[in-house]
Amino acid sequence: MHSNCSKLRFDTMTIYLNIDKLEAIDVAEFQRTKPYPWANPHGLITDEGYAELLGNLPDLASFEAKMRKERRGGQQPHDRYSLEYTDHLHVPAPWQAFIDELRGDRYRDAMARLYGARKLEFRFHWHYTPPSASVSPHCDAVREYGSHIFYFNEPDTWDEAWGGQTLVLDDGARLDRNSAPTFDAFDAITPTETKGNTSMFFRNGPHAWHGVRAISCPEGELRKVFIVVINPDSLLWKVRDRAIGKKIQRF
Repeated sequence: MHSNCSKLRFDTMTIYLNIDKLEAIDVAEFQRTKPYPWANPHGLITDEGYAELLGNLPDLASFEAKMRKERRGGQQPHDRYSLEYTDHLHVPAPWQAFIDELRGDRYRDAMARLYGARKLEFRFHWHYTPPSASVSPHCDAVREYGSHIFYFNEPDTWDEAWGGQTLVLDDGARLDRNSAPTFDAFDAITPTETKGNTSMFFRNGPHAWHGVRAISCPEGELRKVFIVVINPDSLLWKVRDRAIGKKIQRF
């Protein structure tokens, strides 16, 4: 069941999501985490579901290369291959089932509770990052509540020395989000765990800096993530997008 209407709510069996584990995360503990709210839980997908998703990742041929794109404030480009999910996109059956679960009531309600929000809508996309590419320090767009990043590199073959960890960056509330600091500019850098069935989600804000150092994997290897972008269900932003001709499918 699919619709472009972000207000559609439907229940589905959670075969892939370990939804009880997500619902058990303490809201107060998450919200008081420094330097901004973030969590890095293991096992939010069932072991069997994770293996299916890992073995059926979308093929690189369907991705768009996004290289050397200018970013605000002179920040370095985030070179990657990107695939945006839409209702018309054909994806492997396990991925469609997983996305349907993410569009279900329990995931939406759990994330709304953690983010202290009344209504949420989502975007979904995959990013594959090639060797030598990085994600320069940045804060996400003002419109976004945050992101939930699921990591999908084969745990038996991905060498952690190659990198790929999302870095939580503490600027001491000093930096302008529209500036372009290097990693050396931050007071503290905390790497997240990305190996195996792990994910990381965070609350966006004016000092919610994060990034990924340059990947050092061999040619032919890619850092692979699936991201749920968490937005407010806001008429204001929808009207603005329509006015500037921006087309974003929300769920």
